[in-house]
Amino acid sequence: MVERMEEYPDMARTALILLVLATPLALPDATHGEVAAQRIEGVRTIEILPGWKETDGDRMAALRIRLEPGWKTYWRAPGDAGIPPSFDWEGSQNIRGVKIHWPRPSGPLSGGMRSVVYEGDVVLPIEITPEDPGKPITLKAKAELGLCKDICIPASVTFNMEISPSASTPEPMIEKALAAQPVSADAAGVRGVSCSAEPISDGLRVTARISMPSTGGEEIAVMEAPDPSIWVSEGEARREGDTLIATVEMVPPENAPFELDRSGVRITVLGKEKAVDIRGCEGS
Repeated sequence: MVERMEEYPDMARTALILLVLATPLALPDATHGEVAAQRIEGVRTIEILPGWKETDGDRMAALRIRLEPGWKTYWRAPGDAGIPPSFDWEGSQNIRGVKIHWPRPSGPLSGGMRSVVYEGDVVLPIEITPEDPGKPITLKAKAELGLCKDICIPASVTFNMEISPSASTPEPMIEKALAAQPVSADAAGVRGVSCSAEPISDGLRVTARISMPSTGGEEIAVMEAPDPSIWVSEGEARREGDTLIATVEMVPPENAPFELDRSGVRITVLGKEKAVDIRGCEGS
């Protein structure tokens, strides 16, 4: 059975609680206040936290995934063997834009190839820009997730709920998740980033040189291409003094060298003390 949300009585009246089906098949749509009747090993519950209304009219909601011990789900850029999370908002009403905020992942998952994951109680803030801030938001969406323990499986969840336009008190869980996002390059003291691209048989080998202070301990550099259809290998990172050097291979669907838009490259440096979000790099 789904656990009652007695510690959050207001949320219990408004949050949509779903349970995940561990196949590519989607659950039936669940409407406001209803609970889906199926569940799988590894996932306790998935719910939408309705959040609060910002001063600019945007709504800060969140997707909360409560995993069983030992189970993990993937971060935005999952790595070589990961299943990237995706969201389809088609069918939603009074929505002009949606932005997912990604807290720092729990850490890498090793198994021959490294993947970047979340574990435990995962909260992904969802910033919704409505067409009309004074009207309710109908949030109808499909989320595709990957779940891992000894093996990895895809999971598909659909949900359909209405969020009131009235303001509400900020939810601590969402605020904590927002505060856990990687810091900006400026805040981390990044002094410069350059990227060189070398053609390989099926794409590019990209090397980033990042002038920045250490983020503590072993550092992982996760690089993302401007086009999400481009596969990016696990990054190899090493230090040369104050410079972090990260190298990946990028392979497009055409399996051929391509012109890289360096301004769209995104690099996340994960260290023991903090994570840093770097947007764009210069040519070299």
